[in-house]
Amino acid sequence: MALSKKPVTGMKDILPAEMQLRDYVIGVIKETYAKFGFTSIETPCVENIANLSSRQGGENEKLIFKILKRGEKLNLETAKEEGDLVDGGLRYDLTVPLVRYYSNHANELPSPFKALQIGNVWRADHPQKGRYRQFMQCDIDILGEPTNLAEIELILATTTTLGRLGFKGFQIRINERRILKAMAAYSGFEEDDYDQVFITLDKMDKIGLEGVRAELEKCGFPAQSIEKYLELFRGMEAAKDRLAYLADRLQGTLDAEVGQSLEEIIASVRATKASEFEIVFDPTLVRGMSYYTGTIFEIAMPEFGASCGGGGRYDKMVGRFTGKDVPACGFSIGFERIILIMMENGFRIPGENKKVAYLIEKGVAVEELCRIIAQAQEERQDGTQVLVARMNKNKKFQKEQLNKEGYAQFREFYKEPLK
Repeated sequence: MALSKKPVTGMKDILPAEMQLRDYVIGVIKETYAKFGFTSIETPCVENIANLSSRQGGENEKLIFKILKRGEKLNLETAKEEGDLVDGGLRYDLTVPLVRYYSNHANELPSPFKALQIGNVWRADHPQKGRYRQFMQCDIDILGEPTNLAEIELILATTTTLGRLGFKGFQIRINERRILKAMAAYSGFEEDDYDQVFITLDKMDKIGLEGVRAELEKCGFPAQSIEKYLELFRGMEAAKDRLAYLADRLQGTLDAEVGQSLEEIIASVRATKASEFEIVFDPTLVRGMSYYTGTIFEIAMPEFGASCGGGGRYDKMVGRFTGKDVPACGFSIGFERIILIMMENGFRIPGENKKVAYLIEKGVAVEELCRIIAQAQEERQDGTQVLVARMNKNKKFQKEQLNKEGYAQFREFYKEPLK
């Protein structure tokens, strides 16, 4: 039986044209983030299964690619439960590995520590447009900074990068987990029910206010609590300043510092941004990861109709490893979705007009071949990307294929001068 030519479901081969774009985008990301003081790190793709299953990754923990024990440690005959078979897994995000890395090397790292990590992650998810089982993530994180300077720097670095890649008119939606909890407490929901309330609230953009009511009623929550909760959202719709409205209504339930900090972040980003976007307070933003403790944010792009990145503050996560909490905040760009948008919009890499293809007919004398290669070497030293290749019989098709890879200029060399 012939071997399969197709990649495993949910994974893909990357052709040269896309790979060139990915390399370019990674280059812009690294260069821009470096200017904000972020330094690159790398962690293994395999993590201890206990770390990945520590109830910090939300629904992603159900999507782990688990790895069997190796050699003599794997004993199928005596195994009684999963722990007897599995001791590792492929990472489903970059945050858990980063926190383990920081916990292991904190004494060797500066404080605050500004980390940039780019790498593949794996989730046993249902593949769809822009979503794969293996995909690239690009994270920046600041550990050891307790103030909202961390959020401001993360948002400015990320939006500056997106601006350099040609994106504009997008939104940064921002909220606070403590505001979400204060709204639920004010409305009379029990703390044990918060997660279910938030899961329902997260559907607001799809099902609307009445849809949220119907789902909360279906869950059996008290009618009085549901009505009081939805009244907060109606009040915000009518208010000129939704954040100020909430701060007033939630007095005694929400610490005033929380609203003030969020106002500072929004005002600072608006005053100093280097690209065209809008930052808006969105009280319906939830974010799925259970490790978030404070500010949360997402990138919304109208042309994609979905989130293209997000992040937030996770001050309690390092303490799970070390017993001592460390303030931490991160922002992840939706790398695969951004690449997809750029390709669909026909993005051309700057400087592609400096790509030249030398096509040499078979049979050219060795002296002439050396002269041609020497000429290519001179152009390369001047910054031009030169491809030297033998000329195919179907020269038209060859040029069409090279043109797809960004080669707009061609120089043809024949064994005999053309008449």
